[in-house]
Amino acid sequence: MLLNFFLTLRRYKVPVTIRELMDLIAALRERVIYANVDDFYLLARTCMVKDETHYDKFDRAFSAYFKGLENLHGLLESLIPDEWLRREFEKNLTAEELAEIKSLGGLEKLIEEFKKAREDREAEEAKGRNGQKGNANRPGQGGPGGGGQGKKRKAKKVWDQRQYKNLDDSVELGTRNIKLALRRLRKFARTGREEELDMDTTIRSTAHNGGMLDIRMRPERRNTVKVLLFFDIGGSMDAHVKICQELFSATHTEFKHMENYYFHNFIYESVWKDNRRRMNERIPTWRILNKYARDYKVVFVGDATVAPYEITHAGGSVEHWNDEPGALWLRRFMVFYDKLVWINPTPRETWEYSSSVAMTQELVDGKMYPLTIRGLEEGMNYLSK
Repeated sequence: MLLNFFLTLRRYKVPVTIRELMDLIAALRERVIYANVDDFYLLARTCMVKDETHYDKFDRAFSAYFKGLENLHGLLESLIPDEWLRREFEKNLTAEELAEIKSLGGLEKLIEEFKKAREDREAEEAKGRNGQKGNANRPGQGGPGGGGQGKKRKAKKVWDQRQYKNLDDSVELGTRNIKLALRRLRKFARTGREEELDMDTTIRSTAHNGGMLDIRMRPERRNTVKVLLFFDIGGSMDAHVKICQELFSATHTEFKHMENYYFHNFIYESVWKDNRRRMNERIPTWRILNKYARDYKVVFVGDATVAPYEITHAGGSVEHWNDEPGALWLRRFMVFYDKLVWINPTPRETWEYSSSVAMTQELVDGKMYPLTIRGLEEGMNYLSK
């Protein structure tokens, strides 16, 4: 049964391996949970899913495989021998109770009586419900005004609610999920003042000190990645304002060392920090190249949907006269910095229809990624190498 469940997860593109399956089987054998499908759902997800982005796929696979299942007796009986279950049951009975069961014809006879009693009770309940159909909307009879049928009406299963459906890694998402993707770039080091308790070293030092407490401190772990972020603003990018705002918000919480600037259509000889003062407070691009060291990770965010001459020619800018073409400035960034990516908010499948996108993609050595969770993950993985 679990093997088929494992294959169903693989069919729904959940990246599970035999190692995760063995962990789940071991947990069931240790009776971490028992005969409850909701508990099994949580246990299986814990054992089988190692990345939150796959929660929705897991929910869909679980729903497809276990549809209609209300308990796990069949699953557990296939994993735990019947003889072992019988011994465990009998160990919890007193001598008098065992003698009484024997007088009734043995354990099998008792189980049969229980089954018959349950079937009779269910038949009575079904008969009672059928008799109330005409009164379904009266208060106290199970309709909107009452609660008479509550016990038999099943609540929506946890896996059918699909609370994590927005974590699918192929769609454009919100700030929280962008943060998950950006975390692939984070690198931690212990820097700064010694203000965090080093528990392992404290225990070891105290033991070596004959039991006298010897508290040891250490610097807090901090994210050491440094990021330069450039946003294309205005024009065709107006259609992508919301997702760019979410990306901007996420980057500010994920990276301590980050500087962001704006440009319009393509990178030229100047950028700016404040869009309200972009005509009066421009920052020379050469100053950026000279100020920030090579270990900064550079990220350009833009749709690259411009006229080709805006990239290839002097004077190509639609707002001012540029003495040097945008392509030259982008090449300078490629030479100055070890790692650079271009994040494009337009769908990847549309890129081939735009010559300017193809030109930009070539200028960044193919390191252009869509503004989706998967695209961000791929981009952050490249930057982190």
